[in-house]
Amino acid sequence: MKRAAPLAANPEAEWFGYERVAPEEKTARVHEVFASVASNYDVMNDLMSGGLHRLWKDHFVGKMRPRVGETILDVAGGTGDIALRCARATQGKAFVTVCDINESMLKVGREKAADSGWFDEVDFVAGSAEALPFPDASQDIVCISFGLRNVTHIDQALAEFFRVLRPGGRFFCMEFSPGVSPLLKPLYDLYSFSVLPWLGEHVAQDREAYRYLAESIRQFPPQDELATRMQRAGFEQVRYENLLGGIAVIHSGWKI
Repeated sequence: MKRAAPLAANPEAEWFGYERVAPEEKTARVHEVFASVASNYDVMNDLMSGGLHRLWKDHFVGKMRPRVGETILDVAGGTGDIALRCARATQGKAFVTVCDINESMLKVGREKAADSGWFDEVDFVAGSAEALPFPDASQDIVCISFGLRNVTHIDQALAEFFRVLRPGGRFFCMEFSPGVSPLLKPLYDLYSFSVLPWLGEHVAQDREAYRYLAESIRQFPPQDELATRMQRAGFEQVRYENLLGGIAVIHSGWKI
C-alpha cells in the first residue's frame, strides 16, 4: 500500500487569523470560535452567501457521486450539510459519518438530522482531523467542506485522510481560497472585512469570530500550493475547480 510522504512545515499552524500564536493555542481558540457560533452557524452561512453555499454544496456532493453501500466520512462537518446530502443522494443506503472536534457543532448536526428524518442514517463522532478515530483503509470517500483552513496542522490532516481511505478511494475538499480573481478581489476584501464582521456582531453576537473567518481565508494555501501538499501526502490525479472566480475551490484526489 502506498504511504504518505513525510510531513511539511505547516506554516499556518502559527497563525490564528493575522495573530501569531502557538499551535496549541490556535487549536483551542478555533474550538472556542465554533462553540460560540454553532447555534447560528447555518443562518450565518445563508446570510453571508445569500444562499449560494447551498448551491456550492450541491455541486460538491455531485462531484463526489456518493453511491449505495459506500463508506463516507465527512470531516469537520459538524452541522451535517454535506453528510445529509450524501444520505439523501443514496436514499440512506450509504454508511455516512460526520467527524468533528466540536461537540457544540455536532449537537446542531444531530438535531438537524433528526428534524430531516435521516438521524439513523448518519453517525456523528467527536474527533480531530489530525488524528481520525477510524481504522486504516476504512473509507471509500473522505471529504471536508469549509473546514480545512481551521485545522492547525493541515499536512497532518491530509496524511490522516490518506490513511483512512481505501485504495481507490477519493478525497474532496471545498474551501474558501485566497486566490480570488483580481477583478473580484477589491470588492471581496471590502465585503470580507466590513460586512462579515458586522453580520457576526448583529446575528451571531460574535464579531471577532467572523473577523477570524475573513483572516483565516487569507492565511489558507492558494490553489496550487494545496494541490502540491495533497500530492505530497500521497494523493494522485489531484485537480481543483474554482467557484465564482476562486472565492471557493474544490480540490480532489485519489488514493491509488
